[in-house]
Amino acid sequence: MKANKRKINEKMKNKTNPILAQAIFISKKHQPELAKELSKPTRKQAKVNVGRLNEAKSSEVIIPGKVLSLGEINKKLKVYALGYSETAKEKLKKAGCEIKTIIEGLKSLKKGEKLKGEIIK
Repeated sequence: MKANKRKINEKMKNKTNPILAQAIFISKKHQPELAKELSKPTRKQAKVNVGRLNEAKSSEVIIPGKVLSLGEINKKLKVYALGYSETAKEKLKKAGCEIKTIIEGLKSLKKGEKLKGEIIK
């Protein structure tokens, strides 16, 4: 489904979390489909447990929400998310995963590039 930039802009105005608003603003230029996921109400954003990351088909994953600590991971992945629980960070680092926020990932992109990897909701 194609993301509607006007709707994303309207939803972005209501965000009180400056980090989330910045992530939506930056992703709107590079990946409108990611911006659409990020602009959802916070209660509807993805909350993905570490154990679910084992199902990823790609070596890079994007989580438009928070990574929680339930489960174990046995893959080395590059993970982009809005946030991480402290325990989830520890588990991911212990498994050799590279963890970054979505904003860090988007800021490192060159013009015309997109974050690689599958979006896990």
